[in-house]
Parts: sequence; structure tokens; C-alpha cells
Amino acid sequence: IELRLDDIFLADQVREDIPRILGKGYYGRDWMQMNRNLFSALKLEKFAMFIILILIILVASFNIISTLIMNVIEKEREIAILRAMGATSRGIMTVFVLQGIIIGIIGTILGVAGGVAICYLISNYEIIKLPADVYYLSHLPAKVNPWDVVTVAGAAILISFVSTIYPAYQAARLNPVEPLRYE
Repeated sequence: IELRLDDIFLADQVREDIPRILGKGYYGRDWMQMNRNLFSALKLEKFAMFIILILIILVASFNIISTLIMNVIEKEREIAILRAMGATSRGIMTVFVLQGIIIGIIGTILGVAGGVAICYLISNYEIIKLPADVYYLSHLPAKVNPWDVVTVAGAAILISFVSTIYPAYQAARLNPVEPLRYE
């Protein structure tokens, strides 16, 4: 007997209910068991995608670093004035770290929103069709795993924070005398 469910993620529960409902001589296999090799490949692909996402985030962090370094160079005079007025190195460093973290958080929020929206579209509008006779599915199911979202978002924010340290350090150790010498 083959059953098709409206919610494919209930297949595991239905499989467990079959022996209880029909008796001990019956057993069930769900689509995940029948496509074990496919899911092994998908698990490997998921890990590879995680690595690729981290690499993309690292490239984006270089953008944050270069933006902040350019900002430090452009703001040398203002930093020197703040230092001459008594601002501490720690205070200057905090300003640039916060600026980099804000850039990272905004980018992370936009990325998470875009990713969740794409998953919603894929799951609700069956955009990616599959041959049902091969995979027992008519479309590619998409499910947002909150743990994956938190892991990638956390990694993005952490990398953003780390990428702000060097430019912030450069701003903090700026000698206030040089930029103000010819003023």
C-alpha cells in the first residue's frame, strides 16, 4: 500500500503508526528511508554549502575591513580632534568596532530575511519540480531549520566583529599631532 500525504514531514509519524493500526505483520517505510542515498548526498551538500557560506561571509568581511580602513583614513582629522580633546584610545576603538558590527548585523538581517523568503517561495509554490516516479516527490521540499539559521547568522556576526578589530586598532593608535600639524 502506498500513501501520499499532504504534509511530507509527517511521513515518519505515519510510518510509526502503521504497525499499531494494521497489526504486527505490517510495517512502513517512508520516503526518507527509501531515498537514504539521496539524503546522505544532501547532508554532504549541506555541509559543503555551510563552508561556502562561511567563505562568502569571509569575503564580505574583507569589504567591512576595507570600508572601515577607508573611514579611518577619511576621518583622521576628526579622530585627532577627539584625541586632542581627551578621547581615549579605547573610546575611539569602540566607535569603529560598533560601526563594523552594525554593518555586519544589517547585512546578516538582510541575508537571513532573503534566505527565509526564498525557502518560503520554494516550499509554498513548488518552484523546483522533481520527477515523481523517480523520487516519490513532485517537488523539492524546503524547510527552514532554525539551528542552521542561528549558526550561520552567528558566524556572520562573529566574523564581522573580528574584521573590525584591525581598523579600530589603527584608529585608536592614530597620533593626533600629525593630522592637526598644518591646521
